[in-house]
Amino acid sequence: MSIFSKLMGRIFGKKDGEVAPAAAEEAEPAEPVDVEAILTEMEAAHPEDLDWRRSIVDLMKLVGMVSSYGDRKELALELGYSQADIDSKGSAEMNIWLHKQVMKKLAENGGNVPADLLD
Repeated sequence: MSIFSKLMGRIFGKKDGEVAPAAAEEAEPAEPVDVEAILTEMEAAHPEDLDWRRSIVDLMKLVGMVSSYGDRKELALELGYSQADIDSKGSAEMNIWLHKQVMKKLAENGGNVPADLLD
């Protein structure tokens, strides 16, 4: 299972390895998932003060995932960040790109993501 699939599943309420039915197989379209509401609720219950709106590290921690550099690098490669960019740019640039891509991909997969997080 991909790291993004695992992350999305934890936000959308799926267990690791559980796959949502394909849209073509559903009788009607699924309701959009309110990503902001879910993450805000998770944030309120989390013991750490996390800034999931700006930090991919905090977002991953919030949903109970490992947020190590290696896992973030793997996620970035999975979402289309090049190895050349990883080699030439710092991790801060990768993290900013990665957070935006994750929000974009959540929106593409049925998540209702605030517009300010998609810029």
